Amino acid sequence: MADTPAKARAKSRKTISATVAGNRFELIERGEARLAAILDLIRGARHSVKLLFYMFNPDEAGTAVRDALVEAALRGVEVKLLIDGFGSAAPPKFFATLDESGGAYCVFNPHYGRRYLIRNHQKLAVADDSRALIGGSNIDDTYMTDDGPAHWRDLWLAIDGPTVRCAADYFDSLFRWTTHKGSKLRSLRRLVGRDSQWRGPVQWKFSGPLSLRNSWWRSIGRDIGRGRRLDMAFAYFAPPAAMLRRIGRLTRRRHGQARIITAAKSDNNATIAAARHSYSRLLRRGVEMYEYGPAKLHTKLAIVDDIVHIGSANFDFRSLYLNLEIMLRIEDENFANLMRGYFEGELRACDRIDPAMHKLRATPWRRLKWAISHFLVASMDYTVTRRLNFRVE
Repeated sequence: MADTPAKARAKSRKTISATVAGNRFELIERGEARLAAILDLIRGARHSVKLLFYMFNPDEAGTAVRDALVEAALRGVEVKLLIDGFGSAAPPKFFATLDESGGAYCVFNPHYGRRYLIRNHQKLAVADDSRALIGGSNIDDTYMTDDGPAHWRDLWLAIDGPTVRCAADYFDSLFRWTTHKGSKLRSLRRLVGRDSQWRGPVQWKFSGPLSLRNSWWRSIGRDIGRGRRLDMAFAYFAPPAAMLRRIGRLTRRRHGQARIITAAKSDNNATIAAARHSYSRLLRRGVEMYEYGPAKLHTKLAIVDDIVHIGSANFDFRSLYLNLEIMLRIEDENFANLMRGYFEGELRACDRIDPAMHKLRATPWRRLKWAISHFLVASMDYTVTRRLNFRVE
């Protein structure tokens, strides 16, 4: 079978890697390479393996990862797995062999009420507290392949170096919070604020539920507020008005450039409609809008001047204020230039949405659907809005 255009581009591009503050970073943009990377990470672990995922499904990829965890536990490695109870389809019996082999497995599943709105949307794999994988991809076949109409376009970042210890400590804190009976929401907010970083060229940004100490939205908002050049690719783009104003000021007041890639394909059409609700305001302010069409887009990436933000968070209300998310902020001119080169390659696979095109398709009925979708995506979990799919026109 011939490679798809996106797969061919991924194969032809040189691997993006850089060393910043003693940490080596390598971008993993192909699905097949992501599956190989997480299996290699688990199989190479000598002391500990820690996995934190929103979605862990009992398909071929999920079975391979589970079996690798079981093998690690059997050879004496400490194995811990934390998944989201709302996003993951794997039932407890799927992990029975992990329990039997000595691994620890738990589910983030808050009670009904305020905590029911909070999702563990994070994606993190750590081995020996020194090597890690972060990004947007879940443990599911459609994220671990580069073929077929159902596959996702996404990114992982492989990290090797001393900064991984911060992510490992955060995982341990969150695992204790999840497994401790009677854990309070306020202690979760303190945990997120305590483990986030504010100094240095490499900073972990852990965002949590309704926390004023949430470092990622404060950090990305500050960076955009000071920046002159912004490139963003987000699967779900439905930010609050304050973030839209910051982007608009970058182009209008500071005469900068802003380019944003959103999805033209998804398994959740409400998120596409929600993104289009913001186009008019941004286009009026000179922001360039693009939609990625070759595959379902799931990327979470922002480049502001010489700063790269990459991880699990979308650029919407839930990821900024409600969900548990992991983002890494890397300030380095060389790495930012490499990632901007990646972004330029993605642009070549996009359709640009200019004001005339947007005006043509923004009929009153569609604008109403976009507005309703924006509200739903802001207030409901992605797995819920997926069931409310509107037809994309």
